[in-house]
Amino acid sequence: MSLPVHLVGSLDGAAVGSVVEVTGDEAHHAVAVRRLREGEQVVLTDGLGTSVTGSVASTGKRVFAVRVDSVRHDPRPEPAITVVQALPKGERGELAVEVLTEVGVDRIVPWAASRSVAVWKGERAVKSHARWQATAREAAKQSRRSWLPTVSALASTADLVALIADADLAVVLHEDATAPLAGLAVPTSGRIVVVVGPEGGIAPDELAALAEAGAVSVRLGAEVLRTSTAGVVAVGALLARTGRWA
Repeated sequence: MSLPVHLVGSLDGAAVGSVVEVTGDEAHHAVAVRRLREGEQVVLTDGLGTSVTGSVASTGKRVFAVRVDSVRHDPRPEPAITVVQALPKGERGELAVEVLTEVGVDRIVPWAASRSVAVWKGERAVKSHARWQATAREAAKQSRRSWLPTVSALASTADLVALIADADLAVVLHEDATAPLAGLAVPTSGRIVVVVGPEGGIAPDELAALAEAGAVSVRLGAEVLRTSTAGVVAVGALLARTGRWA
């Protein structure tokens, strides 16, 4: 059985035999909801590649302490995968973030595409971004990731142009593309950017701007996937051809 994973603010100085204290909402959920008990084995990670395994030494109302048995440092995965996700309607945004985190995406960029049904403005933008961050955090724990993905601020098409221009490979998923994703050469390092459009498709002017920046339009297959699932399928196809899944 896999050990439960908890995120902590820092593991600086953690060593075998030392004690790490977990506080706040993370500790409250572990103690009050999960009923964490002394002696139980857990994994703590800082989301920046370091994780420790140890046994619970003590618990309190909003705190628990872990005595470290082992320390692990994982290098940042290469190549890094960034997914630009056009804003889907309803709860499909959180679904996209969840599965993208589980598959190993390093950065998720919400995109205000011209044909996006959902709109992030004002207080709604703040709350929606916070939900995406919380979803990524929980999915990272569930999938036992030592590197927590970044959920960037809402991006415009102009922001994407700069992002794509700096990538080692950038692809745009488009049902009318003639080039198959499987036919592309995949870099072994650097950064890969995958752009996923909204339910209504990517507007012609947006597609032209992304292509001018260096992105390649590709198709996955004959089927047309939902915006909330297309990204994870594309990332899986790419990762299968890198050392990350070797």
